[in-house]
Amino acid sequence: FQDFLLAQLGMRKLTEKEHTIATHIIGNIDDAGYLERELNSLIDDLAFNQNIETTFKEIIGLLRVVQELDPPGVGARDLQECLILQIRRVTPRTESVANAAVILEKSFKEFTRKHYDKIQRRHKFTDDQMRLALEEILKLNPKPGNAVADNTRTDHHIVPDFFISINDRNIELSVNSGNAPDLKINRSYTEMLETLSESKGKLDIRQKEAAFFVKQKLDSAKWFIDAIKQRQNTLLVTMRAIINYQREYFLTGDETKLRPMILKDIAEMVKLDISTVSRVANSKYAQTPYGTFLLKSFFSESLQNEAGEEISTREVKTIMQECIEAEDKGNPVTDEELTAILKEKGYNVARRTVAKYREQLDIPVARLRKEL
Repeated sequence: FQDFLLAQLGMRKLTEKEHTIATHIIGNIDDAGYLERELNSLIDDLAFNQNIETTFKEIIGLLRVVQELDPPGVGARDLQECLILQIRRVTPRTESVANAAVILEKSFKEFTRKHYDKIQRRHKFTDDQMRLALEEILKLNPKPGNAVADNTRTDHHIVPDFFISINDRNIELSVNSGNAPDLKINRSYTEMLETLSESKGKLDIRQKEAAFFVKQKLDSAKWFIDAIKQRQNTLLVTMRAIINYQREYFLTGDETKLRPMILKDIAEMVKLDISTVSRVANSKYAQTPYGTFLLKSFFSESLQNEAGEEISTREVKTIMQECIEAEDKGNPVTDEELTAILKEKGYNVARRTVAKYREQLDIPVARLRKEL
C-alpha cells in the first residue's frame, strides 16, 4: 500500500527535502490509510533521525500533498477528516453531495450518534434531503487503505480437523488425516542399532557412542509418534463426546436443539483436564452437513424458561438475531422490547442480560441501527 503511494508521490514536483518529508509521512500511514503519528512527533523524528529541520506549516502543506493521492481519504488523522477528504473529491457536486459535506464538517458528532432529527433542525434539511445526503456519506470508505490492500490480499481457507456426516440417522465421524500424517521410523536406523547391539563386545569407544546416539534418537522418535497418536486420540474422544451430547443438533442442524454445554461437561465425560478440552474447542474446526464450525460454537451456558426447563443461551441469541433482522430499520427494537418479546416466548431474561447477549452478537444498540 505504501509503495502504491510512493509511486504516485514520484510524479509530483517536489524538492529533495519536500520529497523526503512526504516519504516520511507516507511511512507513518497504516494499512487502513490513516496517519499514525502526531505532526509534532513527525517534526521531531525528522530532526533526530534524518537531520532535517522543518516547521509545522511546511509539514502540514506536505500532508495536504499526500492527502491528494489516491485512494481518496488517505493520510487522514481521524475518521471525520477521512470522510471529508473523500466527499470533497466527489463529482458531480450535486445538492446531496454538498449537504453531505455540511453534515460531516459541522454535525459529525450528531451523525456518529445517529441524531438525525438534530441535524435536520440545525441545517433545515427536508426528509428527502437528509436521506439523500446520508446515502452519499454511506458510499464513502472509512478505511480507504483497505481498497488497495484488498487487491493483494490472499484468501485464508479453513481446513477442518473433523468430518461429520449423517447416514441413515447414524452420525459418522472421521479425522482429517492430512493434519497428522502416518509417521514411521526409517527401518535403516533400527537395523543399524540392531547390528551395533549384536556386536556389543567388539565395539570401540566411537562405535559405542554412535550406538548410544542412535538409541537416544530412536527413543525420541518413538516418543514423538506416541505423542501424536495420543493427540489424535484426544481429539477423537473429545469430538465424539460433543457429538453424543449434541446428538439432536447434529442430526437436524436446528440450532434450537443445541443443549446447554460447558467445558466441564465434556471434560468429565472424557476424563480429561478442562484446559485440554478448552484447547481443542478453541482451535479445531468440524465440517458438518450444515457448515464448518469452530468447536467452541457448540458450547453455551444454560438458563431456565418459564416451564423450568434448561435451555441453551444460543437458542435465546438466535431468537434475538431473528427479531433484529426482521425489525423496521426506521424504528429498531430496543433492548426493553427484546426483553418483552423473549418473555412472550417463555424466556424470562433480564434486560441487562439481553444487552450482554446483543453485544456478544456484535449488534449495536437500537439508536445506532436506525436508518431513514
